[in-house]
Amino acid sequence: MKVVAAYLLVLLGGKSSPTAADIKHILGSVGAEADEDRIDLLLSELKGKDIVEVIAAGKEKLASVPAGGAGGVVVSAAPTGGAGAAAVEEKKVEEEKKEPEEESDEDMGFSLFD
Repeated sequence: MKVVAAYLLVLLGGKSSPTAADIKHILGSVGAEADEDRIDLLLSELKGKDIVEVIAAGKEKLASVPAGGAGGVVVSAAPTGGAGAAAVEEKKVEEEKKEPEEESDEDMGFSLFD
């Protein structure tokens, strides 16, 4: 990612076709190591391509990727008998029994609100 970011910074700086030296200069200015193989691979893959079109194609591909994180949607049928209702009540009782964990003293006596 840092090689791609450096490539884009060179483009934003006004140079239409960045070179390996340009990317190394950007990475060196922030103390990052420049991996020759990755720089060469990036430059060979983007040679002759418009970066705006490459980004647009990437956005289309990312739109179809499931992002996760929000969890799945759980759909359940309404309980029709006493057994289903009992299971729901039992679940509520278990949730109520859970007590919040006590805060640890790992913050060495400092708190956000002290």
